[in-house]
Amino acid sequence: MKVKFIKSAPTIKEAIEPNFTEVALLGRSNVGKSSFLNTFTNQKIAKVSSTPGKTKLINFFEIEDKGKKYVLVDLPGFGYAKVSKSMLKDWGKNLDEFLKNRYNIKLFIHLRDARHPDLDIDNNVDEYLKSFLRKDQQILTVFTKIDKLKQSELAKLKQKYPEALFVSNLKKRGIDKVKEKINEILWGNYENNQTNS
Repeated sequence: MKVKFIKSAPTIKEAIEPNFTEVALLGRSNVGKSSFLNTFTNQKIAKVSSTPGKTKLINFFEIEDKGKKYVLVDLPGFGYAKVSKSMLKDWGKNLDEFLKNRYNIKLFIHLRDARHPDLDIDNNVDEYLKSFLRKDQQILTVFTKIDKLKQSELAKLKQKYPEALFVSNLKKRGIDKVKEKINEILWGNYENNQTNS
């Protein structure tokens, strides 16, 4: 996998031209989004901070995997209140516009904390995405921090969310499955086509 940083945009107006298929990465503050990005790309492309809500920009990364390219869009963490209300309102408006109007987003990856799987804020985001999801778009739920769960807790979570994927950034578990799933959603049975050709 090759990864190239393209741009950080403070608003949707400064976003890159929508020339590539895009995958949008969402997660509430402190879900481990920066750690996930670093483990996923095998590079330190995101600054990991103990202060939630550090990412205030929309970050664009070009990903090349198995000869196919897409753009990974890292969005600001939601649910972070330690900023002015007017700023929060602007962010919300910007992101709402971006997510609803960005026609080349084909996949939303929603990161959720495996220790707190049913937070209202996550359920609301899920409902929000589904409210405008087009037929050519999908949502992929990925639970982070599974290393913090007992085996029995993880088994229950998998039973409750059979379509979700489960990762540990710390132990680098489940990341390859996420990559495979992204390729499958974006390109169909791309790997099989490669093998057969």
